[in-house]
Amino acid sequence: MTKTFDWIKAHTLGFVAILIFVFLIAPNAVMLLFSFNQPANKYNFVWHKFSLNAWKNPCASADMCSSIKLSITIAIITMILATALGTMVAFAMMRYRFQGRTFLNVLLFLPMAAPEVTMGITLMTFFYNTTGSNSLGFDTIIIAHVMFSLSYVVVTVKARLAGMDPTLENAAADLYATPFQTFRRVTLPLVMPGILAAALLSFALSIDDYIITVLTAGNEVTFPMYVYSSFQHSVPAQIDVIGSTMLLITLAGITFAQVPQIIKTRKA
Repeated sequence: MTKTFDWIKAHTLGFVAILIFVFLIAPNAVMLLFSFNQPANKYNFVWHKFSLNAWKNPCASADMCSSIKLSITIAIITMILATALGTMVAFAMMRYRFQGRTFLNVLLFLPMAAPEVTMGITLMTFFYNTTGSNSLGFDTIIIAHVMFSLSYVVVTVKARLAGMDPTLENAAADLYATPFQTFRRVTLPLVMPGILAAALLSFALSIDDYIITVLTAGNEVTFPMYVYSSFQHSVPAQIDVIGSTMLLITLAGITFAQVPQIIKTRKA
């Protein structure tokens, strides 16, 4: 009995980890599987038979491909703007003391704490009262996405800055490096992993958002909006193809990022 209890105690953590992994990966596995399905009707909910038609013709619907292009364009612009602004804000808050710093720190958490529907309605009201009812569209989506992504960028970069060893920058100054040289050769390389993580996070948040987008989009239709509206009349397998493609690209990027670390570990 004691041996059995000890075995269970020793393997509980691994078993729970496997269950969590299965829980997280199962929806993605189902999505990938059904991307190879040829549905018997307009709804790709029940497995019918294996087919590559969806992969051969991912743009069966022109509206879907245009919505994907729009979502990617918005996500890239949001990533660039939010990462640049958020990184500067993070440096300012970590390296300088100024009046209102505590209030700004609290203010940055509001977009993360506030319900998305509240933020979306507030932004829609703001745009209506400042630029007019016909102003909703591409620009307002960008502004909204940058606004709620900015907080995540600041928090991510601040965490990286907080973990930095300040003696490295002091050592560079002792070796007669200019402030710009210290930033370029010491600070920026050390902070870059946090900046890249913040950029990827802002991209993912933007391309995935529905609630805030639908309230500020006007006549524009992003991919999440297209997927939601398509449920009313059909669910083509091409939706699973697009989702699977994004999943595979993400996994490939993660794998590629781990290669240098694996090579470095083997050499050590």
